[in-house]
Amino acid sequence: MRNYLFLSAALVLVAALAARPATQQPESDPGFRTEQLRYPRVREAYAQYQNPVRALLRRYELVPERLELFVRAFKIGRRVEVWARNRGAGPFVLLRTFGLAGTSGTLGPKRRAGDGQIPEGFYTINRFNPNSRYLLSLGLDYPNAADQLRTTTGLDPGDNIFLHGSNETIGCLPITDAGIRELYVLAVEARAAGQLTIPVHIFPFELTADQLARRQASPHLAFWQELAPGYQHFETHHELPTVTVAAAGTYVVR
Repeated sequence: MRNYLFLSAALVLVAALAARPATQQPESDPGFRTEQLRYPRVREAYAQYQNPVRALLRRYELVPERLELFVRAFKIGRRVEVWARNRGAGPFVLLRTFGLAGTSGTLGPKRRAGDGQIPEGFYTINRFNPNSRYLLSLGLDYPNAADQLRTTTGLDPGDNIFLHGSNETIGCLPITDAGIRELYVLAVEARAAGQLTIPVHIFPFELTADQLARRQASPHLAFWQELAPGYQHFETHHELPTVTVAAAGTYVVR
């Protein structure tokens, strides 16, 4: 039997992954920016990118005090997209696209420590690392409840998956030093504006019916079909889907 704690984690993820705007707007936290600026690498990133980021936001009529981000990554195509909107107001717009400077593993989800896989699924940025081995990094909540529930008993699913600088990776998402500086500034600004967690969706490729039909023989097809409604919802509406996790560890998108 699955451990009860895993089931509890799944219930927690129901709330953590819900993508509908909250009825009560989160409070801004400018102190978070102040705290981050204590670190030399963050100050360097702001010195280089604060003005360009502000100009980018103005171009799309985005207000820094209401900034809300969403990140989407694709293994095939090797790109990380950053979408944004004014919090709770209308569809997201594509703000920036960063190339993946390096990859590891193959198509398919991450299931154990040391497999070299980049995860696939629905995650959030839940921590900021201003002293990363790879300059700066933004940590993902891998393994989430879905990953834990699907991990074979006795196996370690691994952890410490980040968006970070450089072009080196064993399961992470590197976007070069320049890329992570800019993304880090955007993420700090969103956090200071009150966005406590930033959603990150990682896909193997565009999960269209045509792309899935080409991979009928893949052992990961059923898993990708779980992710596809989340991909398709955002493609259609530029709004985040609501994602929950069933007791078996499968994603449920609505």
